Amino acid sequence: MFSKVMKSVFGDPMERAVNKYRARVEAINALEPRYEAMSDAELRAQTDSFKERLQNGETLDDILEEAYALVREAAKRTIGQRHFDVQMIGGIVLHEGRIAEMKTGEGKTLTASLPLYLNALQGKGVHLVTPNDYLSKKGLQLMGPIYQLLGLSSAVIQNTGGQPDSGSYIFDTDYLSDDARFQNLRPISRREAYRADITYGTNNEFGFDYLRDNMVWDQDRISQRPLYYGIIDEVDNILIDEARTPLIISGPADEPSEYYAKFAAMVKQLKRSSDESVELEEPDGEFIVDEKDRIAYLTEAGVEKIEHLMTNSGMLNADSLYHPDNAEMIPYLDNCLRAYALFRRDKEYVIQNGEIVIVDDFTGRLMPGRRFSEGLHQAIEAKEGVKVRRENITMATITFQNFFRMYDKLAGMTGTALTEQEEFEKIYELDVVAIPTNKPIIRADENDLIFVNEKAKWNAIIDDIRARVSRSQPILVGTVAIETSERLAKELNKALKSEISNGDVRIEVLNAKAHEREAGIIAQAGQPGSVTIATNMAGRGVDILLGGNPEGKAREALRKEGIDVTDATPEQWQEAFSKAKAECDADREKVLAAGGLYVIGTERHEARRIDNQLRGRSGRQGDPGESRFYLSLEDDLVRRFNGEAVKKIMSWANLPEDEPLEHGMISKSIEQAQIRVEGHHFDIRKKVLDYDDVVNRQRSYIYNQRREWLNYSSEELYETYFETIEERLREVVANFSEEEETDETYDLLYQELLKNYPVPEHINPDTMSEMSWEELEEAVVEGARDVLDHKREQLNAVQAGLMDRAMRQTMLRAIDMHWQRHLTALDELREGIGLMGIAQRDPLTEYQREAFQMFDTLQDQITEMASRMIYAVQVERVQRQPEQRNLSMLRSNKAAESQPQTVRNTRKLGRNDLCWCGSGKKYKHCHYKSDKAGVTAPVTAAVEQ
Repeated sequence: MFSKVMKSVFGDPMERAVNKYRARVEAINALEPRYEAMSDAELRAQTDSFKERLQNGETLDDILEEAYALVREAAKRTIGQRHFDVQMIGGIVLHEGRIAEMKTGEGKTLTASLPLYLNALQGKGVHLVTPNDYLSKKGLQLMGPIYQLLGLSSAVIQNTGGQPDSGSYIFDTDYLSDDARFQNLRPISRREAYRADITYGTNNEFGFDYLRDNMVWDQDRISQRPLYYGIIDEVDNILIDEARTPLIISGPADEPSEYYAKFAAMVKQLKRSSDESVELEEPDGEFIVDEKDRIAYLTEAGVEKIEHLMTNSGMLNADSLYHPDNAEMIPYLDNCLRAYALFRRDKEYVIQNGEIVIVDDFTGRLMPGRRFSEGLHQAIEAKEGVKVRRENITMATITFQNFFRMYDKLAGMTGTALTEQEEFEKIYELDVVAIPTNKPIIRADENDLIFVNEKAKWNAIIDDIRARVSRSQPILVGTVAIETSERLAKELNKALKSEISNGDVRIEVLNAKAHEREAGIIAQAGQPGSVTIATNMAGRGVDILLGGNPEGKAREALRKEGIDVTDATPEQWQEAFSKAKAECDADREKVLAAGGLYVIGTERHEARRIDNQLRGRSGRQGDPGESRFYLSLEDDLVRRFNGEAVKKIMSWANLPEDEPLEHGMISKSIEQAQIRVEGHHFDIRKKVLDYDDVVNRQRSYIYNQRREWLNYSSEELYETYFETIEERLREVVANFSEEEETDETYDLLYQELLKNYPVPEHINPDTMSEMSWEELEEAVVEGARDVLDHKREQLNAVQAGLMDRAMRQTMLRAIDMHWQRHLTALDELREGIGLMGIAQRDPLTEYQREAFQMFDTLQDQITEMASRMIYAVQVERVQRQPEQRNLSMLRSNKAAESQPQTVRNTRKLGRNDLCWCGSGKKYKHCHYKSDKAGVTAPVTAAVEQ
């Protein structure tokens, strides 16, 4: 009520924000005749003119109107589309580094072409980020002709299962692919794709390429340029829904523990406590599930049951489960209980080819290659009886929040952003501007219908669908889980059996299992009498055309004739397309007469914008449409938050089971529950970011350090490396200078120096005792310089520049090895730091303090290892075999060439000494066993002989 009063007095702030752009749009429109009169070559020449003006001091804002008018003309000539005025407004908003909220069907792909072209004129590279590969590829294929006409290069990067050297393409109208899906896309390297003026790709690929670039040992292997300007499509999905899931590059670690299988079997024997008994604080089962906070824990009875089962299997090491002797097993038990109680097959995950594949709970899409962290994935594998795979060690990681905040300028577009406006402003400093629609929205959004139970709800949905398809109205049904979509499809196939057999009704299921056919299914969801059942936001970003998509229909017609579209002649394709278009046009009239696309929501989602996305599939560009949500008291959201309040209303109304309650108050109550859940999730994401900010500062330092070592010239590399050695050696001498001067002191110092470099003969315990500490320090440093100079001469005599290569790779290896261990240590610290709250201490503050101290230790470990290992490098020559090139490794060894061994210090190590590899571990816990067995490992680079 207050907001309505404020709007009536001061006007709508969003409307005021949009009005200020209208004058610029009028200026753009006034330029249209000028560019219409130009030839294609003259349009192309404008790009060079703009670049020259920018070099002479003009800004992007100075040329915006001309550039946007130019892109509009290029779009008219190449793809036959003219930007609407509201798209021009959206383009200005995106250029300013804001989020443009544009409703479904308003042409976000075309809108983005404006700021992409303008910002690409700087020559720094701009990125268009999408949630999936299909949208990236399709976006470039649609917009590529515009950029090519105007003289800019454009490329796309695709997911290739961890093989970044493939899956990159540049747009080229002269390139004809054998695969119709990749028409006009010429394969190039990933590095070339990033050097295009405009690059399309997914958030995952951009993020993983950033991490991979910071793991290379050769500057030429770096793909990305500095992150300059990015536009994120479906920005709410990427920056909010996926913000809790960090990108992780990992490698295999230890073999999985046998505890997973044992505890997975045990928890299946436990009984869950009823919700009523938990409310009375008298649980009647052996474990409790708190669905609101997504946790599960044992009751006293459950602890006794597990102790009994563990005793019978010989696992219990003491009388009590929680005795310190059993501490190692508790995390395995907790994960197995969570996997059993909270994670459901075909909802949070699916089983595919014997593997657990995560389902994105917001998009409903599969996420192959991703794994739940901290042992949860292994627990789910054990629960489902598939092979339990190895634990992983984190090699590199970053959250989307911190990755995208590295861009100099960031913008976004989506159909639903205003509900998350606060988070965009606080986390990303991004304002949201609602862009008016080109035509008024006439879709009818009906009140929710709420039923007593799920059975009554599903019966009502089926009855509604039957009535709608009888008049040829297309229907899109949104569900929250794979199992729900398949269950509804099964029931509909029974209920509409005769209509389906007559060809009057077509039922399609679009969920994570059908993701490869996603675009084709959703594109035909507007055909008369079609029923498309989709999970959450599946198909997001693809238009549902009323009457159907003529291109998809033409492909289907050719397939029925036994003709693959890639083999069809131009005449065959044109004939099939013309016929399909005529059919779609006729079907469109039928659908319009039936009321347009009808959207049914089978359950409210935790986030309002997901519901709004579903509604927004209908009523695009002024088309008619309708939407309604069906709910029941047994739905997750209703049960977890407002179930009791709604039950009282239903009881007061005294409605029969199959009679729904329809009232705006119910919808408002559900919306309030959604707002609370959104706030809860925001708090979780903010907490994740607070902790990751600590890691991010350290990550930035390490990655900058790596880039410096990659970029040093030969002389800079040598001098900087020796400065590292010098710092280390001065510290060693300084530490001993503080002790009492005895023969033993000099003997121990000499032994310590030997660990760091081959000490020259003139420096020994006897000569050391005759020097002052200042003289000794200088002698040690000069000796190290002499030995390093000799090492350089030795390596460069074999191959020019070999010493540079050895130093660079030795340092990078030291950085990478200890950084990866540091990440694992931070994960472990993060897991246990919450206990600080019990001691009335802020866990985040303690985490920051501990992480800072650990980072100091990390720097010392890197310096120590790098200082020592460069002196141990030796060249091993291996004869080249005639049939195959054979590269030998730079190894630290003095063994025979035929049996290369990793170098170790000449002093014999005791089992309790620190390991020679620089890990910081005791020798017996590190390389002792492998050394005894004669196992070797390479240190740095390769040398041809």
